[in-house]
Amino acid sequence: MNPPIIIAIVALVVLAGVGVIAAARRRDTDLAVGELSRETRQRDRDRVTAVPRDDDPAPGGRAYERSATAPSTEIETVSVAPPAQWVPPDPELVGVTRRQFFNRSIVGFMGLGIGGFGTAVIAFLWPTGSGGFGSTLNLGSIDEVHASITEGNGFFYVPEGRMWVTAYPESALDKAQSAYSAPELAGMEAGLIALWQTCPHLGCRVPACLTSQWFECPCHGSQYNRVGEKKGGPAPRGMDRFAMSVEGGNFLVDTGTLITGPPIGTNTTGQEAEGPNCISGAGGH
Repeated sequence: MNPPIIIAIVALVVLAGVGVIAAARRRDTDLAVGELSRETRQRDRDRVTAVPRDDDPAPGGRAYERSATAPSTEIETVSVAPPAQWVPPDPELVGVTRRQFFNRSIVGFMGLGIGGFGTAVIAFLWPTGSGGFGSTLNLGSIDEVHASITEGNGFFYVPEGRMWVTAYPESALDKAQSAYSAPELAGMEAGLIALWQTCPHLGCRVPACLTSQWFECPCHGSQYNRVGEKKGGPAPRGMDRFAMSVEGGNFLVDTGTLITGPPIGTNTTGQEAEGPNCISGAGGH
């Protein structure tokens, strides 16, 4: 079949379909508005309404429908109160978003952390004036300190001062005059010496050995006699000590003033090990 003929047939079919659809829609519209039949109009005329109205004839048919669907022209009057004056809201009462809440919480926690860290640093660096390490400690009367040394079998440990206190023999004072400074001699003349607990080698804490009556470092075997003079091991010198003084019969130790220990070879007391060493293989002087 010739293509132009096919196209013409298809066009006619489409136009026919469009016409059918348009006619159906128009019929639906007509049915929606509607026309009353003659019998219906006659019955409306003959019907007596329950409530009589004026002499105006009742509308019928399309006029009745139009009057029922027509918008009312009556205007209802509504009393409107005067507008209230606008008052700005209180910023403290305005809510925050979740993002703002989290941001403020993070900033707040960071501020607390930095503040706590700064307080700890200041507290660590601030000099103590009443007690503790870095201040002058009053260990009590000379007799009380000697009693504590005897009770500890030759050694008295003071934890707040991080130090050992031992007895210095009176017979060694002549040699001490040429080997030690005045702040050290002030304690030695009272028969006492305050030693820092730290080994001069690598900073380990040095314990007392009750059997040898020496200080013996467990880290690398450095040994010191009872007054902190080096006896063996890799330490470069004797144990460091604090400045000492006697006031009113009380023994005072200034833990804020550290005095370097005596050089290798210093031996004012001549004390040798009085029993088995706690650390073996320490080597010579």
